[in-house]
Amino acid sequence: MPHLEDPPKSPFKRGTLNPQDFPPFLRWRRGDLICSIIRNWYYFRLGLAALTYPLLLTNTALASELLPTETVIEQETVTPEQPTPTWEELNQETQENSAMEQVTSVSQLSDVRPDDWAFQALRSLVERYGCITGYPDSTYRGNRTLTRYEFAAGLNACLNQINTLIANNTTNLVDREDLTTLQRLQEEFSTELIALRGQLDNLEARTTTLEAQQFSTTTEFEGEVIIAAIGVAGGEKADGSGEPVDDNLTVSNRVRLGFETSFTGEDELKFRLQGRNVPELEDATGTRMANLGFDGDDDNELELDEVEYRFPLGKNTRVYLGVAGIGLGDLMPTVSPLFSGSSEGSISTFGRENPIRRQGDGAGIGIFHNFGKTVNLSFGYIASDPDDPEEGIFDGPYGASAQLILQPSEAVGLSLTYVRSYNSFRTGTGSAIANDPFDGDADQVIANSFGAEASLRISPTFSLGGRVGWIQAKAEDLSNEPEADIFTWAVLLGFPDLGNEGSLGGIVIGQPPKTTENDFDADFEDRDTSLHLEAFYRYQLTDDIAITPGFFVITNPEHNDNNETVYIGTIRTTLTF
Repeated sequence: MPHLEDPPKSPFKRGTLNPQDFPPFLRWRRGDLICSIIRNWYYFRLGLAALTYPLLLTNTALASELLPTETVIEQETVTPEQPTPTWEELNQETQENSAMEQVTSVSQLSDVRPDDWAFQALRSLVERYGCITGYPDSTYRGNRTLTRYEFAAGLNACLNQINTLIANNTTNLVDREDLTTLQRLQEEFSTELIALRGQLDNLEARTTTLEAQQFSTTTEFEGEVIIAAIGVAGGEKADGSGEPVDDNLTVSNRVRLGFETSFTGEDELKFRLQGRNVPELEDATGTRMANLGFDGDDDNELELDEVEYRFPLGKNTRVYLGVAGIGLGDLMPTVSPLFSGSSEGSISTFGRENPIRRQGDGAGIGIFHNFGKTVNLSFGYIASDPDDPEEGIFDGPYGASAQLILQPSEAVGLSLTYVRSYNSFRTGTGSAIANDPFDGDADQVIANSFGAEASLRISPTFSLGGRVGWIQAKAEDLSNEPEADIFTWAVLLGFPDLGNEGSLGGIVIGQPPKTTENDFDADFEDRDTSLHLEAFYRYQLTDDIAITPGFFVITNPEHNDNNETVYIGTIRTTLTF
């Protein structure tokens, strides 16, 4: 379902996928790393293990003095001869215990009963010193074996708490016998305490270094790499050349490096670098219908691909400014986010989104306004050559859009879309006639496009969607101003979390754009019908690695039953960092 509170993001790692419905891609950020280190240090100091008095019972020498002689504890003796732990070992223990929560009453511990031999000791530590922690499931796990270093961490926490009480002139709360016991424990575990404090000092030094050397306190860096094996099969190319389809197996890649920063916390400035060498399969098959959803070839030269800035305008309105690399579809939310991402969604250009949304790219502006939580209205404008002095923003190729989204519930979404374009109605898919119905004779083509799309989430693991699109193109510089009608449709089946969490199965069945009527010349109508049949499965191997095998079939390519069926297959591997 669309995220109506924020505008859609350009395809990147999560593509135009909805961040509310699909967990973004995991991004490595230095700033987050520092916060995690500081947070772990805090928990390490305040609550790593079961603390002090009951823990000293793990040392048999001291336990014998504090427990009745008839009490028998089946616990492994703590061995004093242990090597100093590595940072990795201490950090692992820290992470295991960082979720522990402070206890204010012993009754909060579900596995501690009043008849337990350590009940009074725990109660005393909680009520008098407040240095007992429990697990998130409200257990204490008092029978768990612990190392001397875990014990030392707990002892250190209680020492800090007692020092705080003394500093606050509350020494009357500290029992003298407890101080004597703590002194003996401090001497017994002096080696471990020194090692622990040394590790903490080292951690603080590392944190200081990271803060001084980090990339930026406000800028995030994220990256994505696609590696794809691609294969094509079929008879002759669909362009009438008589040449055979290029059926060689190829391996290609796409790399994107993005930087995002914010000035106010509510805005976002983003620019992206890209290098790729994924071929357009139109050249190999003779039809745009075979193009992949992540194609493009610039010989892997890294170049500035996208610059955008988003900011709020009041409580319910957001503005999206794009200087470069913006598509008209980026300025409109989608009700089918499962399929729209170039790196995570459908493997084909046709399967990703309604073709009428692909009219124009360059620089532009989008405005998004929410009417409550169920209605969203968006407007967009794209100029293809805004830096050309002869054409500028308004006299050159452009695309303008208006879209209304209705979302009566989280499971249902409906969008109605209107697009008006000038010399930019080519959609990147469909037949050659659908992309140029006037045989190249027209230099001023106005197109009015209408689209509707619906999505229904039947269950958490199954969604059904569908879309239609109609383009009416007019050649205003030709005599009689001939018009051509172009039609497309598709049915989408999505299977979120198929096999494991984060994975996705998808099926696309539809008709690529087809010229159904043409006043220019009856020979420039598509007489037959092509079908696009696609299936893909994105397997989420880890948070940062996804492998997507997929294939699609084009029957009667170019809407011509004289052309042989074309088969396209790929294994798309997406890595994010």
